[in-house]
Amino acid sequence: MNANMSMTESAAKRILTLREKDNNPKLMLRVTVLGGGCSGFQYELDFTDTLDAEDLTFEKNGAVMVTDTTSIQFLQNAEIDYVSDMLKSQFKIRNPNEAAGCGCGKSFSPKMA
Repeated sequence: MNANMSMTESAAKRILTLREKDNNPKLMLRVTVLGGGCSGFQYELDFTDTLDAEDLTFEKNGAVMVTDTTSIQFLQNAEIDYVSDMLKSQFKIRNPNEAAGCGCGKSFSPKMA
């Protein structure tokens, strides 16, 4: 499988801003899919500066996003965005592999192959 995941300009800018704020040039956004949540699977987003042997990296404008080989099967062709409105700012995942999601936006059920 050719692994493919992308990020928007907004997401890349936010990662670079946080990298600069932390004064850590190796800081990357880690996107993981875990079992659980109200729809069967849930997203976990955090920041890391280390890579594991099975990690895959995706880069845009110098910003780096990382996921593992298990998670990529659920994230294939997903796009990570960073959105802001008057109430909150957050990373948002647009995932074509979702059959359904829950209201919290952190949990989903995958399409069956």
